[in-house]
Amino acid sequence: MVQSLRPDQAANMAAIVQQQRDFFRTGKTKDLKFRIQQLQILRQAIVDHQPEILAALQADLGKPQFEAYATEISVLREIDYALRHIRRWAKPRRVSVGFDQFPAAASIQPEPLGVVLIIAPWNYPFQLLIWPLVGAIAAGNCALLKPSELAPHTSSVISKLIGQVFDPAYIAAIEGGAETSQALLDEPLDHIFFTGGTAIGKIVMAAAAKHLTPVTLELGGKSPCIVDTEVQLEYTAKRIVWGKFLNCGQTCIAPDYLLVDRHIKPALIDALQAAITEFYGGNPAESPDYGRLLSTRHFDRLEPLLHSGRLVAGGKTSRDDRYIAPTLLDQVTWSDAVMQEEIFGPILPVLEYEEIEEAIEQINARPKPLALYFFSRNPALQQRILQATASGGVCINDTVMQVGVPELPFGGVGASGMGSYHGKASFDTFTHYKSVLSKSFRLDLKWRYPPYANKLDFLKKLIG
Repeated sequence: MVQSLRPDQAANMAAIVQQQRDFFRTGKTKDLKFRIQQLQILRQAIVDHQPEILAALQADLGKPQFEAYATEISVLREIDYALRHIRRWAKPRRVSVGFDQFPAAASIQPEPLGVVLIIAPWNYPFQLLIWPLVGAIAAGNCALLKPSELAPHTSSVISKLIGQVFDPAYIAAIEGGAETSQALLDEPLDHIFFTGGTAIGKIVMAAAAKHLTPVTLELGGKSPCIVDTEVQLEYTAKRIVWGKFLNCGQTCIAPDYLLVDRHIKPALIDALQAAITEFYGGNPAESPDYGRLLSTRHFDRLEPLLHSGRLVAGGKTSRDDRYIAPTLLDQVTWSDAVMQEEIFGPILPVLEYEEIEEAIEQINARPKPLALYFFSRNPALQQRILQATASGGVCINDTVMQVGVPELPFGGVGASGMGSYHGKASFDTFTHYKSVLSKSFRLDLKWRYPPYANKLDFLKKLIG
């Protein structure tokens, strides 16, 4: 459905960027009423296109309607949040000045960056394009959108939706493959927002460096889930199973592996098995609530990982149906294939630890993850985990739900990404906070002017 850019199309990228630069220079996007109106237009367009969006997500990923509403159409809540707060976000903020500046006033004024590029992944192909777009619009930017060609039906719907309601000189969706992305990255832009894998993130950052373009990289990694003995076992199992097998495991903040206190591991595995059966029945392949892998290529990457450790649940597959059952692997070691890279699929390896320090040491020996999960009623252990580990975010006694709190900035650290968004953090990402000092002509203190004789003692007192 989506084809790579032809050479003649690539040559037009400069013209598309220039068109948006010209639009931005009119100053229209800086008007607060304009921004609010565009957010309202985007919201209504999503409401109007809901059936098409849901159908596209079903075609690309087999998403159940409930999951599609909860994780994709839910961007409506982000728009509503921005509409409630945008006036306060965009308001200049007065700051104090020292005696040495008298008479003067100082302020910090939010201003848009200009023309921004948003590149979305395939696993949540609608949400992860529109979510940052909300921040870009609220901050007053023009935006180029690159939906994922690997989710072609959703890409097509996005292109249609954006094209119907926005002037392409303001917001444009550009479909295509890797060549399209490269052509966009070759252009001088004011910000690049990329969500995807670490390998492509490095390519994006290298391309941005040529123009000194700032980047936000939302990547991934192996997010650990630690389970202590002091838990409510049923709730713990259900929350882990839901977070892991949501979207067929294709979630950047899904628990990638379990680190379980060995004393509770047998009971937890039993509870996990019970939760899988409760959620998806005896044959998840027939469940209307269980999605599918993106492609046979993705299936072929995941299937060999099923041979790590000992299979205790799931393991059934169908390549033609892009299906791998919700799978639990016990007796996994750190050297097994399943522990060498982010799984990004419905396979959950279980490792054990004797003391919490052992779990902390193993986590800290690896790249910083996007998310870290810890299940325990023990407040002291909770604080120990928070203080002794580094991750993009932490969720205690649940999984994935942290992403739904707009007041919590979402982003990675180290190999899991840089920068953050959601709520005001999205506005901040696409905003330059300009410092302004305004001096008065009413008075001019002479302490700083030559000749400096007899002024040094005063300066020393001023500096302190």
